[in-house]
Amino acid sequence: MRAWHISIVTVAAWSICSVACSEFQDDAASAPNDGGDHGPDHPDPTAETYAYGTGGTSAGTANSPSLTLAVGEEDGDEPAPAGDRYESVGTNPFVITASDPLSTFGADVDTASYDLFRRDMMDGLLPDPTSVRLEEYVNYFDYGYEAPAADADHPFSLDLAAAPGLFDHDTVMLRVGIQAVLPPEDGEKRPANLVFLVDTSGSMTSADKLPLVQYTLTQTLEVLDPTDTVAIVTYAGSTAVRLPPTPVAGSETILDVIHSLASGGSTAGAAGLDLAYAQAQAGFIEGGINHVILCTDGDFNVGPSSTAELVAMIEEERRTGVTLTVLGFGSGNLNDAMMEAISNKGNGVYGVMTDEVSVANYVAERMLSTMNFVAKDMKIQVELNPALVYAYRLLGYENRAIADDEFRDDTVDAGEIGAGHSVTALYELVLTGHEIPSADGAPEPIDGAVYTDAVEVAPEDLVMVKIRYKDVDATETDPAYEVAEALAPKAVGTSEAELDVSFQWATAVASFAEILKGSPYADPERLSTVARVVARPAFDGDPDKEEFESLFVSAVEMMAEP
Repeated sequence: MRAWHISIVTVAAWSICSVACSEFQDDAASAPNDGGDHGPDHPDPTAETYAYGTGGTSAGTANSPSLTLAVGEEDGDEPAPAGDRYESVGTNPFVITASDPLSTFGADVDTASYDLFRRDMMDGLLPDPTSVRLEEYVNYFDYGYEAPAADADHPFSLDLAAAPGLFDHDTVMLRVGIQAVLPPEDGEKRPANLVFLVDTSGSMTSADKLPLVQYTLTQTLEVLDPTDTVAIVTYAGSTAVRLPPTPVAGSETILDVIHSLASGGSTAGAAGLDLAYAQAQAGFIEGGINHVILCTDGDFNVGPSSTAELVAMIEEERRTGVTLTVLGFGSGNLNDAMMEAISNKGNGVYGVMTDEVSVANYVAERMLSTMNFVAKDMKIQVELNPALVYAYRLLGYENRAIADDEFRDDTVDAGEIGAGHSVTALYELVLTGHEIPSADGAPEPIDGAVYTDAVEVAPEDLVMVKIRYKDVDATETDPAYEVAEALAPKAVGTSEAELDVSFQWATAVASFAEILKGSPYADPERLSTVARVVARPAFDGDPDKEEFESLFVSAVEMMAEP
């Protein structure tokens, strides 16, 4: 067992744990570009490389090493061995609104970062700080946003809310909630043509890898229609079509192939992708779901294997109408940054499967929605009123940033959302007349010349949120639709009590994620407030939130260990 080094002072962390646990029990009774974008794609330019004690390695921006939970060394002088690989996304700084009132990013419904938290906690470990992408923690949960009617003009609703923050009452939290239209009640969906690309290399031997992949495939057959087709391509040292596109009605044939899969050899992932896309084209269904699902521990070591090479390949294939989901399995080889990058460019999602429970939940609740898109290339632009908002910062979405002047460039790729998906984004606002909260190690607020371009937010509004998206069958050059909604200052609550319970949950989870990632804005003293929120009876009966409650308490106890 590796010795953990926690940079939070032990005495303080132990007192926090004691408070958190007792209250839990009580309540249970990059520089600006030419587009002027000073937002989330410009983290602190000071880049440093760290290797963390979870058996993984990570490289990227570390804005606050003093707040990092696990530093890159074990007892002894030997360097940490190679393992799961992560790249830090940094942390968005505050931006002075007068210099840049626009914040633009792509929608994200990935859950992999939170999946990794679940996996590591089940293994008795805190997650690698650089594995934490805050928005994926927040978006893992359901917030009960009202969905639009099936015949609504747009396939999603927009929910805006603002109130004083749970933690810093001198700032205001803004929530942007997007809820996609729900799947039809009768279960009707578009016909599906699925190709499972299965890594059968030697690194996939353990029980939480290839055997769990096989379980994923068998469970998927249960949610497909008899006329849907499934193909299976494997890759190791070489690639093979183990099953051409076959109707699910022939499940015995499909199951025989699934049960025959065995691991061994190196990892020719790029060649496997080529062959999987070829099978997707062979079974292509016009107007249907044509999707490749890559199941791997993330270790490509034969042929093109750099992220840039793989992204270029996926971008080309995306234009054919075939999308890509990436499912990671196990630990020790995951190339997290690569897997996220290729799923983004493949117009799909990225998740990590940890056990049979997570697989069953994914297949039942997320499998089809992640393929059955209702909107694609969704961009979100938040325009703040400089007369009312002095500064702001977006929590998360650091690697989903889009230049402000590309918001209405409809050739720019962005995020996809499926039936039933929701997206939540949180902003911390400093209203005019107030000061930016001080934080040790925080980057200087981004400031510059006064913004002189035309503004669209009305003088009487606090903020305007604009959503731009395309129909699922639109091409890269087809025009997009745009929806906008404003929030007036009078809609801002006067106390934290006016945050609905779901808003409070999102804020609490975001704060916890900031502590895990070692954000310069993280404050371990907030753990007691997080504990109060997640222990509320209002969340009883939601299995995801109940599980988080348990994981949170365990994580706080681990943070207190010397």
